[in-house]
Amino acid sequence: MGFALWIDKEMTWAQGTHEYRPMGVAIISLSDYFRPRDFHALRQTPSRDRQLFAGFFASIDHMNEFLERGRKRGWQPRVRKARAMPIE
Repeated sequence: MGFALWIDKEMTWAQGTHEYRPMGVAIISLSDYFRPRDFHALRQTPSRDRQLFAGFFASIDHMNEFLERGRKRGWQPRVRKARAMPIE
């Protein structure tokens, strides 16, 4: 399993794979938790100019722990702007 997480103001997006098959994308509030049922294959990540990439995670639990730590400390999780990967 693997997940990529983006945070934009009060919303979070996660794109996941399960055993090399795409799970799709989930969109939740920054105050909520991700669940497997939140992922839909037809949903898309936000447009490239709005994405704030927060990192890669090994499981849904790891993403939820990352978001929970940010809420407990009263700070927004540190994010960095996604960069386009060079095409070779």
